[in-house]
Amino acid sequence: MKRCRACGAPLSGEPLLTIENMPAAAQNLPGPEDRDREHGIRIRLMACTGCGLVQLDADPVPYYRDVIRSGGYSTTMDRLRRSQYDEWIPMCGLEGKKILEAGCGQGEFLKILAEYPVQAFGMEHRYDLVQKARSAGLTVSEDYPETEDQVFENGPFDAFTSFNFLEHQPDPARYLRAIHQNLKSEAYGLVTVPSFEYILEENSFYELIPDHLSYFTGETLTYLLNRCGFEVMKKERVNRDTISVIVRKMPRPDVSGLIRKKDEIASSVRKLIDEEAERGRSTAVWGASHQGFTLLAVAGLSEKVKYIIDSAPFKQGRISPASHIPILSPEDARRNPADTILIVAPGYTEEIAGEIRKKFPAGTRIFTLRTDRLEELK
Repeated sequence: MKRCRACGAPLSGEPLLTIENMPAAAQNLPGPEDRDREHGIRIRLMACTGCGLVQLDADPVPYYRDVIRSGGYSTTMDRLRRSQYDEWIPMCGLEGKKILEAGCGQGEFLKILAEYPVQAFGMEHRYDLVQKARSAGLTVSEDYPETEDQVFENGPFDAFTSFNFLEHQPDPARYLRAIHQNLKSEAYGLVTVPSFEYILEENSFYELIPDHLSYFTGETLTYLLNRCGFEVMKKERVNRDTISVIVRKMPRPDVSGLIRKKDEIASSVRKLIDEEAERGRSTAVWGASHQGFTLLAVAGLSEKVKYIIDSAPFKQGRISPASHIPILSPEDARRNPADTILIVAPGYTEEIAGEIRKKFPAGTRIFTLRTDRLEELK
């Protein structure tokens, strides 16, 4: 079964479209001497049943790592790139920052970027294009975003650009993740791809070429970028037929509050149990819940808690994972009562406290674990 090159889900069973006698490639054109052995190919346009990406059921052209631009010299492209840089650089605060163009060809767009108050770097796979870019005074490495553990020369970067290159990739997710790994934590990107919406609007079947393996809509491009760790900040159609997106590297969640609160709550529970023990009082926990199990294990209470109480018969007679504290029924707990009971059963606190007041010895102290603190219930 064929799988989506972006998300790995199965492709549709039947092709959306099959075209015979298509040119085998848009570059490296055959010469007159190739007439007898050069021939057209069949392409099949498929849809992913998972993310919806439309794509060719085909192998990439041999030069998919190379960026060969015939339109890179045009005044139209010059104006478009300048208008994009004019917005993107100040919007994302990239003045003075390091920006990588992944797949820069011979530096057509990188040369424009270098005119801005940024540090412009390029990456290109094809040796002769790298040499042309370097001869123009540009800083370009001979490389390609191939693996997720790859370390780019001159990195890490504050931002990246990728212009009409993603659609060529046999594994666009791996390409994006390789870039992602070489960006700083608060990094930005500017990505363009041909628009499949435009192809459908104009019914322009001649836009389908073997070089382009993926045919992105705004939605499928956003889905892929999200899966690869990027948040889309702005999305628009430019130059009639191109999707342009500004992205931001998704930040790692800030868990400092979790770490702080874990230590605070564990400390306060240990302090309570130790103080009760100094008075000769034993402590039990009510609630064989995942919250209770985590608290008991993380706080190191294996030897400090008398037992755990729980009303669920299938939990009774068992022990808590990691902390190995026995789990008793309320009836068994009443026959051997603890002096203090800590309720760790969110949503049932008042019900359990009422049962303790009614059925357990007078003088039993009742505590509960609220969201962020211990509280004694009177």
